[in-house]
Amino acid sequence: MRSLLIVDDEKNIRNGLKTMIEREFPDMYEIRTAAQGQEALDRYREQPADIVVTDIRMPVMDGIRLIEALAESEGSEGSKPVVLILSGYDDFEYAKAAIKYQVKEYLLKPIRREELFAALRKTEEALLRQADLNSRMAASDLYLRQLQSHRLKELLEQPDDMPLDVRSAAEAIGFESYVKPFRVAVLKYKDEDGHSMPQDELQRLVEKGIVRANGTISACVRDGGGKLVLLGSPDGPFEELVRLFAERELDGLYMGVSGEGSRIEDIRAGYRQALLALSYTFMLPSVRLMNYTDIQGEPRMYPMPDEEIKKLGNLLGTGRGREIKALLQQVFHIGDMPHVDVRYLELAGKRMNERVLDEVFRMYGDSMVEILKLYRKAGSMDNFGSFHAYFRSLEHLLLSVDEYIQSIRSAHGGHHEMKAAVAYMEQNYGKPLNMAIVSNYVSLNYSYFSEAFKAYTGDNFVVYLKKLRVSKAKELLQKSGMKLADIGSAVGFESVKHFSRVFKELEGVSPHEYRLKAEADAERLREMRGAERT
Repeated sequence: MRSLLIVDDEKNIRNGLKTMIEREFPDMYEIRTAAQGQEALDRYREQPADIVVTDIRMPVMDGIRLIEALAESEGSEGSKPVVLILSGYDDFEYAKAAIKYQVKEYLLKPIRREELFAALRKTEEALLRQADLNSRMAASDLYLRQLQSHRLKELLEQPDDMPLDVRSAAEAIGFESYVKPFRVAVLKYKDEDGHSMPQDELQRLVEKGIVRANGTISACVRDGGGKLVLLGSPDGPFEELVRLFAERELDGLYMGVSGEGSRIEDIRAGYRQALLALSYTFMLPSVRLMNYTDIQGEPRMYPMPDEEIKKLGNLLGTGRGREIKALLQQVFHIGDMPHVDVRYLELAGKRMNERVLDEVFRMYGDSMVEILKLYRKAGSMDNFGSFHAYFRSLEHLLLSVDEYIQSIRSAHGGHHEMKAAVAYMEQNYGKPLNMAIVSNYVSLNYSYFSEAFKAYTGDNFVVYLKKLRVSKAKELLQKSGMKLADIGSAVGFESVKHFSRVFKELEGVSPHEYRLKAEADAERLREMRGAERT
């Protein structure tokens, strides 16, 4: 629905025009009225109109001054209203003003219905054409911005030694419009627990913050790794973004910022500087924004600590937690922080996983339920917002594994708990039993008990319990006349169907078939004994 504003100091004319238009164009216009120019201008500023129909001669503010004021205002979607003039005076000065301010129609009073309706139809056609043109221009502008962002992303990821065609590169990214000098910033969002923010949401929040940063950001794109890259003024917009995120208690924003540059050649170098500065925020958890100019010296790389990692693996299960902690610090060169290259930390962490943790979990993983949760977290630095949080988690994991392996070895060294567990099962096989009940009875951790029980009996708990119950059922099938359902219930099975299935799984025959065979064997044995007596 179009918005239409009628301005005339004669009430009858205002109402008459409104009634005529509503009858001819039902449900097409939302019509408001005003008695003079200033009132109309106030209403327009409060709620813009698509079309203004105005008289010329009015008190307070006449139609010409109103048209001048409207020419300086913006209506819906940044457009200016289409103006139709009403006048009882065929005056050349008015006609000149109408031409100057691009008035659409000049209608003389008394208004003829046909002329008014024709003018409104022509106006509607003009508005539709303008809307189509605006849409095309917006699409073209959006395409241009997307193309420039794509070219900027390509430029960021080019090797530093790759030749750069300065003129074509500048044209491709729209470098002429960039603020200069500039700095490059690279952003990521990850809280202390390692939770990331979806990339689209982060970009939306950053772009919203850019508006509040006084428009001093020239470009915002994602690099190949999904990180946001900004180019903007050196005078504070990046610090302002960090502050705005902190105001909203979004404490996971980290930013690396380059030194200053002013040439297009400085963009690639600035991007590399910003990436390096961002890597330092991983080692310094209290730092949200790191400037490249504050970094002292190059980050340090080291040979892979294979011997230290091997020793770590050998120490697990010995109870020598202090030595484990010391070796872990050596592996990651904690004394050299924060100048250790993050690439070294990632490689050392991967080597630790492959040569220590993966091997431990290959041997004990089935029963290490609780520790497995720690492993899933500490198995990758990507799960953490800072190296400090990763290191603490890895240290806790290694000490937990050390304690666990000690417990397993202790349980395997003395079998009195397992003997007690088996005796308890022998006495209670007919009752509801599970591993939690039995492990609690002998006061062993659930995971420890599982590993130790299998080592002692040769079967896992579920299989051993099945075999025990079937063994007791076989005795009853041979020596009693109880019904199958009663036997199954007596040895702990939930139903005769479950009893029959497990029995056949272990014995190869059903309980009924087993009983028939047992009875036949017993009858033959009696016959043989009777023959011997005769």
